[in-house]
Amino acid sequence: MDNLSGLAAFVRAAETLSFVAAGRDLGLSASAVGKSIARLEKHLGVRLFHRTTRQISLTDEGMTFFVRCRSALQEIEDAEAELSKANGTPRGRLKISLPTIGYRLLLPVIPQFRHAYPEIDLEFDFSDRLVDVINEGFDAVIRSGPLSDSTLTAKPLCPYRFIVCASPAYFVQYGALGDARDLANHVCLRFKYPSSGKLQEWLLNGVSVLQGRSASVRSQQLVFNNTEAVLSAALQGLGIAYVPDFVAREPLAEGKLLPVLESASTRQGMFQILWATNRHMVPRLRVFIDFLGQHLHRE
Repeated sequence: MDNLSGLAAFVRAAETLSFVAAGRDLGLSASAVGKSIARLEKHLGVRLFHRTTRQISLTDEGMTFFVRCRSALQEIEDAEAELSKANGTPRGRLKISLPTIGYRLLLPVIPQFRHAYPEIDLEFDFSDRLVDVINEGFDAVIRSGPLSDSTLTAKPLCPYRFIVCASPAYFVQYGALGDARDLANHVCLRFKYPSSGKLQEWLLNGVSVLQGRSASVRSQQLVFNNTEAVLSAALQGLGIAYVPDFVAREPLAEGKLLPVLESASTRQGMFQILWATNRHMVPRLRVFIDFLGQHLHRE
């Protein structure tokens, strides 16, 4: 092959399943991407994509070639990053996966990171699904919960806790809470995990008060599978929410939400960043991890 541009266009098109999106990322037109891939297919003697007027998808041969090419291009990027040590300037692309709600945690510190490392390109994938770090081409993922994959290395980033809160207008209309038992007289805004369909438990004083047959409280409920929707419903006075503190930080500071049962809220969590154990730690990922460890909000 004449150069790597055809491979880069192919890999980006395979990742986005769009010639338009691949071209936008690479600074090319969709037509240029399509022609580059057509030349690659002619060189290889195989069809890499199924094409329709509306979409593209990888053929079996294309998927096999994609996995190998993405790995090869990543190795080249890593080699370039190693050379960047000579002038002390980390550069290259980082692809990071986070929970959907993770933008509230991360985005406040990203401007400072971009100012410190302008030659590092960031691609964030906000999703609550369990991603395959290696096979999906992620440099790292940020998650909470226990580490279950032995092929990944984890570093704690910042703790968080769950709080019970509602709007002032809600408490004016429905009355205050004395203890967890009073939840029976209130509307509770419940979060349902999209992946499992299970309702999130509310842990107060170390006891699950709103989950399962053994729950100590029965209440009226509104159920959502999105944390932002839970927060919005609480702000509109529809009920009492149980959310991570970083999600409600701003409305709490502004008095739009009021915390209750603070001494009873015992559920704690920890965000971690995880990356493939068997991959060399390139400078751009190292500085990203170190930066988050130093700058993510801690209380």
